[in-house]
Amino acid sequence: MGLNIQDLAISSPDIASLGAIDDAFAAETGNQVPRLEISGVPAEAVELAVILHDPDAPLPQGFTHWTVYGIDPQSADVTSGRVGPNGIGEASYSGPQPPHGHGQHHYYFWVYALSRKVEGEPSREEFLANYADAIVEQNRLVGTYQR
Repeated sequence: MGLNIQDLAISSPDIASLGAIDDAFAAETGNQVPRLEISGVPAEAVELAVILHDPDAPLPQGFTHWTVYGIDPQSADVTSGRVGPNGIGEASYSGPQPPHGHGQHHYYFWVYALSRKVEGEPSREEFLANYADAIVEQNRLVGTYQR
């Protein structure tokens, strides 16, 4: 059976799809966590995960700004989850901070509906390697930022 990407959705009253991310959410100028809204959660989801990733970062795997696991699929409230490591190994949100003059970066807020619970707080790479088979649905919101 193919991966369903029809129903699960992630949006934000703070970030328009493909819109510029406000400085309030950037690492240097506020580092506030944007509000996220998740809808269309499949009935078989036992947990949700959210990962904020910048594939444009000049690193081999891009840069992970935030990982959140254990989100209750009934409430779909991101604040109900537990924060895992970002790209520098800290369990925290780290807003956009592309290199000066590097151009526009794309920030992917991925939401994953999972058929089993995530154990611990894996890195983004560990999560994708160990839980790819548990992803029931996924979707993303993309915002942009440049300095």
